[in-house]
Amino acid sequence: MMDQVLYVLAIMGCNDDSMQCQQARVEPVHYTSIAACQEAMSGALERSTDLAYPVISATCQRKGNLTADAQPQRARHGG
Repeated sequence: MMDQVLYVLAIMGCNDDSMQCQQARVEPVHYTSIAACQEAMSGALERSTDLAYPVISATCQRKGNLTADAQPQRARHGG
């Protein structure tokens, strides 16, 4: 029996050059596909403007902190 793979959307806080990032929060929703997770990135970034980082980004991760094959999207924090 195969286990279902779930994805979570992690919001990352980064320095100005985006070289040093750390996980700032994880969205509470679990996604059943990488595509569904990626579609939710824009909204998650819009909800994360309260973070005190120069740059915020989002990445989809397999539940259990294994990074999935997803390109992070970046948005400038409107400070």
